[in-house]
Amino acid sequence: MNLQDLYTQVRREAARVIVGQETVLEQIVVALLANGHVLLEGVPGTAKTLLAKTLAHLIQAQFVRVQFTPDLMPSDIIGTSVFDLNSGRFYLRRGPIFTQILLADEINRAPAKTQAALLEAMEERQVSIDGKTEALPFPFMVLATQNPIEYEGTYPLPEAQLDRFLFKVRVDYAPAEVEREVLRRYHQGFDAHDIVATGIRPVLTPEELAQARGAVGDITVEEGIVDYITRIAVASRQSPDLLLGGSPRASISLLLASKACAAIRGRDYVVPDDVKALVPPVYRHRVILRPEAEIEGLDADAVMARVLARVEVPR
Repeated sequence: MNLQDLYTQVRREAARVIVGQETVLEQIVVALLANGHVLLEGVPGTAKTLLAKTLAHLIQAQFVRVQFTPDLMPSDIIGTSVFDLNSGRFYLRRGPIFTQILLADEINRAPAKTQAALLEAMEERQVSIDGKTEALPFPFMVLATQNPIEYEGTYPLPEAQLDRFLFKVRVDYAPAEVEREVLRRYHQGFDAHDIVATGIRPVLTPEELAQARGAVGDITVEEGIVDYITRIAVASRQSPDLLLGGSPRASISLLLASKACAAIRGRDYVVPDDVKALVPPVYRHRVILRPEAEIEGLDADAVMARVLARVEVPR
């Protein structure tokens, strides 16, 4: 399976709905191929929900959106056992998590107990209800959103929850030219609630996605690249700007994502540029800055750029 051609088709069909956001789309596709989840951070109105709906349509996957609120309970997400008076038995009323693409909208508005309901699902692709394990459908991917500006009434995601996300992707405002094109499309009748009317066509089935992930698994990774990824993780833990560096899961995520990135760029081997390009989305939600670094005006991306500058690139 030629994943470069596949990604070209994905970009072409997504462009019928999404204007701009090429980097965001690429990182979401990489996460999909690497069997990972994505945390989308951006202000309202930057097409985060539309991106999720478009992705689900492109891979012919079931899509469910859950609005996270302070009163949302874990059972509202995973489901619960309900007693049937007619049969005299309990049956499972499945929650919205039993889908393929789950959009957890404003995930940081739900309390920790509800956020924790996603932990098992994101890691094991299963949920436990009343002591029984229920498998989730294939593929299962969580796309969560949060607003980086508004903090009132929110609950910060714990480190264990953040570490389950392969990427944290920043969805910024589009350039003026792109925004003008968006306005033109709406002027011509574009409806974000009816993306089928745009003529967008599915690109692959869940079965073909499984084959694509198998092709990603065959990508060659030289020992020098493995060593490079390891040294980046170690350097982040030793950085004077960080209280907490990257976890071993960060290294695993960077390796798997780099393989997917190489595949959609038309190579059957990983190069250092694949790794360097994905360090920001892999690390920005996993590291914790020291107060001195924050006072200096640094953010996670700037600190990781310093870390990368200190790590020798393999030839």
